[in-house]
Amino acid sequence: MVSDPRQRPLYVGSEIYRGSTYGPKHPLAIPRVSTVTDLVRAMGWMDEARFISAPMASVAAVTRFHDPDYVAALRRAEETQTVGEADRALYRIGAEGNPVYREIYRRPMTSAGGVMLSARLTLEGGTVYCPGGGTHHGRPARASGFCYLNDPVLGILTWLDAGLERVVYLDIDAHHGDGVQDAFAEDDRVLTLSVHEAGRWPHTGLAEDRAGGAARNFPVPAGFNDAEMRVLMTDAILPLIHAHRPDAIFLQCGADALEEDPLARLSLSNNAHWGVVEAVRHLAPRLIVTGGGGYNPYTAGRCWAGVWATLNDIPVPDRPTPAAESLLRSLVYNRAAGRNPPEHWFTTLRDAPREGTVRPEIRQLAAGALQEGMSA
Repeated sequence: MVSDPRQRPLYVGSEIYRGSTYGPKHPLAIPRVSTVTDLVRAMGWMDEARFISAPMASVAAVTRFHDPDYVAALRRAEETQTVGEADRALYRIGAEGNPVYREIYRRPMTSAGGVMLSARLTLEGGTVYCPGGGTHHGRPARASGFCYLNDPVLGILTWLDAGLERVVYLDIDAHHGDGVQDAFAEDDRVLTLSVHEAGRWPHTGLAEDRAGGAARNFPVPAGFNDAEMRVLMTDAILPLIHAHRPDAIFLQCGADALEEDPLARLSLSNNAHWGVVEAVRHLAPRLIVTGGGGYNPYTAGRCWAGVWATLNDIPVPDRPTPAAESLLRSLVYNRAAGRNPPEHWFTTLRDAPREGTVRPEIRQLAAGALQEGMSA
């Protein structure tokens, strides 16, 4: 344990993400977690004494939530680099955007190990950043939404098993945090809050979906902007967190809600993400922040590097260091935007703010969630 964890967050990372790809045509062909770690170091923001390598989780640890036969199927898929028809049909391995790839077992087991370690490291208080975590769609016995294991669930269970009684899970990924909500739907110790694009896969998380009272969902319209995020935070999410009086907060900080992401139609800047981090980081004695979705390496990398800066009260400069700029210029992104990237993706870390009109449906979402949350 660090002597003053509130002032000295820890960073849990791993080299397993470097060069790991779901395949050349998959949205997760891009470098993300390695980019964040490299940017943080290139900016001079990393005290190596605070970097901890994520361990691979044990089978016993992940089967606290996941089916042992499913975990064994993931291991078989990595060992053989194939999947049988029975495993594909039953576990959705090699199907529905969940490909067989080189580290199909070791990578999710490392993400899970890193998040569970983060939970243990914060038991006495503190903050841990684990950008490789955030696989919020994983199901007990099947892959879903590019997620093979559900590391947020495993991290929260680590807290609960250690005796914590009140946890908030806040998810700002563009996609609904369905796997986490469903895992704790009958557990009033865990309040799940999800801000996500309405009508987007997995087509869950309607505003009226309360999961037995343990969830509040904010399905926002396309074009959701920074001003609208502030209204949701101020008028609903922060009051709900205060009302729950959490012992710990788990923030899934998916970067696919940023305007330049190819898999959503939201319009946030990374200022909105950093604002959420700043707003919640002192609301409970324990905090874990993870990554999540994010399918543009420039915008995800810059956003998540700034999350670490926010957690450490480091001002983000107008221009990155020469080493950080060189790193950004070296990235490869094979979508159209990556073949002709705008110059500011190289020369800034902070996006221009994306303010705009706060639409009536945003205020209605906030009012409805807060009213029902306070009366629950």
